[in-house]
Amino acid sequence: MRKKTIALVVATLGAAPLSAQTLEDVVISASRAQQRSFDAPASIESVERETIQSAGPQVNLSESLTRVPGLTILNRQNYAQDLQVSIRGFGARSAFGIRGIRLLIDGIPATTPDGQGQGSSIALTSTERIEVLRGPLALMYGNSAGGVIQAWTREAPEVPEFSVQGYVGSYGLRRSDVQMAGRVGTVGLVADYSTLSTDGYRDNSATERKQFNSKISFGPDAGTRVNLVFNHFDMPLAQDPVGLRADQLAANPQQAGTNAVSARLRKITSQSQAGSSVTHALDANRSVTARLYYGTRENLQYLPTNWVGLNRDYYGAGLQYNVQTRWGDRPVNWVAGYEYDYSTERRQSGGVSGGEKSGAITRNEDNRARNSDAFGQATVLMAERWSATAGLRASTVRIASEDYFLSNGNGSGDVRYSATNPVLGLTWHALDTLNVYANYGKGFETPTLVEVAYTGTGAPNFNPNINAARSQHYELGSKWVPNPRSRVDFTLFRIQTTDEIVVAVSSGGSTAYKNAPGTTRTGWELGGRTLLSPNWRAQLSASSVDAQFTQTFVSNGATVNEGNRMPGIPQNFLFSELLWSSRALDTAPRAARLGTQAGVELVRAGRLYANDTNTASADGYAIAHLKASHGWAVGQGNLTAYARIDNVGDKAYVGSVIVNQAASQFYEPAPGRNWTLGARLNVPL
Repeated sequence: MRKKTIALVVATLGAAPLSAQTLEDVVISASRAQQRSFDAPASIESVERETIQSAGPQVNLSESLTRVPGLTILNRQNYAQDLQVSIRGFGARSAFGIRGIRLLIDGIPATTPDGQGQGSSIALTSTERIEVLRGPLALMYGNSAGGVIQAWTREAPEVPEFSVQGYVGSYGLRRSDVQMAGRVGTVGLVADYSTLSTDGYRDNSATERKQFNSKISFGPDAGTRVNLVFNHFDMPLAQDPVGLRADQLAANPQQAGTNAVSARLRKITSQSQAGSSVTHALDANRSVTARLYYGTRENLQYLPTNWVGLNRDYYGAGLQYNVQTRWGDRPVNWVAGYEYDYSTERRQSGGVSGGEKSGAITRNEDNRARNSDAFGQATVLMAERWSATAGLRASTVRIASEDYFLSNGNGSGDVRYSATNPVLGLTWHALDTLNVYANYGKGFETPTLVEVAYTGTGAPNFNPNINAARSQHYELGSKWVPNPRSRVDFTLFRIQTTDEIVVAVSSGGSTAYKNAPGTTRTGWELGGRTLLSPNWRAQLSASSVDAQFTQTFVSNGATVNEGNRMPGIPQNFLFSELLWSSRALDTAPRAARLGTQAGVELVRAGRLYANDTNTASADGYAIAHLKASHGWAVGQGNLTAYARIDNVGDKAYVGSVIVNQAASQFYEPAPGRNWTLGARLNVPL
């Protein structure tokens, strides 16, 4: 039995039956081939469709991914700036969007080559599962030192179905979704259209957006699988309330920041993307996967003193070869591949008056970023109880700007970054129910196009002198299944980084960056879940990270002392849930839970520093949420009603901070007690 279980480390999911209910999670990100998450020699978590649906109106990743240890998602109550996402402290400094973390949707990058991404690109209403990979194995995805978030659109069901859902909630929330999915012969189709409108918790935070996501899948022959995906995101309005100073926060946390209302700060975004992936099995042990994608993005943002617009085209291709073979009498699973991604955008800027464009253009340039990466990764069963993983990724990233406005040409320039990063790992399969693993890897994180745009404040002046941050990751973890209904994961990690990218100077709406000498991140992650009885389930996710600057340096004219905490990173974070169901949780079909469910969630976060000097911070908090749902059979379909009350105790707290904000408008307050009601009807066709 032990040999059979251990062999799953290097086999695909179908090689053996799954026996324990808690081991059924399927993941791909760690090894780029299907395997059980328990067998993956890495810190990886999979959040399934049922959890995504029950966690809220499926608007933000923060609804469902707070239960992943080591991942911090802070809902800024500001759709103009997206969520603030960090993994083991990477990504926390981002003023907007997601950076330092690789985003993938159906295997296609949602992160540009310079490391920027948008969480709103993921259409949660049609997402089947989301994988979160942390630690050294995530470094095999290139320019992302923090980790990987990968979403997968649901597969078309055998019986065609139609579903419609709607939500209403506090602060004028309106959410709707219509979805059709099914098969015609061998062709599967999923088509999903959703809308969102909200007045927002704070002044000047109203938002409207629409999203369409589709997936066509078919197989021209038994060994070939083709996926065609298309999605469109349209946000005609996202008002920006910006951050608050400490005195503004104390006076009225719902107010907008300085000049946000009078200047009508807002963002308008439209994005379309099409892509295809083809997997062809050469034989029972070898397969080739190819992907190709193309997209466009238009973004117009109104700031207090100017407007900024960009028109982006991006595309890419990838090729991957998977093999299951033997090295002597030892099974080996290895993968090799190549990825190329390119992004080009026309960026312009000009003056504003009364929240509208005014006067001549003051910035006009082409920005380009591209990466060319080759990688290989292998896992070998060395002995009955030991397996090893090794990988190597050679990455080249080039960032360039061609200025058409400045006569001196200072806005133009280019810079090239390259790295060859290894990953090594060893796993001890102590028991059929216990794996212990140790991993080491090197990673790098380049500056983004925004971060190389200035050498100081004022006019854009391309800065090629910022180095890529280089990091060394150490990880020791264990996965334990004490019984078929329980599982506990625990990880220790330490990360040492040189040339961390930090703020050099910030003033007048422009920010210049530089490298800090060094940082360390040391911490632990704990995840556990158990069925207390057939009708009761408990889950716990906890993490702690001590992220420090290891040498003194100067930032924005102030001294940052050795030992200061890195800003934007909660020192600890905890999520726990207790769920009751009128039907047995281990036997009821996941696709259609009938009967009643009710649960309570507890979220606790530690202190959050707002700047490098640690002179500003937000207190930690502990809040509770209540949720309930009930499902009825409606003919051959089902109707489910959802209800949530978030922040039941009406706690006043700061949900996130804007790191190193020049005017000390650091604080982004979270709402007090708020509610959501929803319903979903699903009927077969």
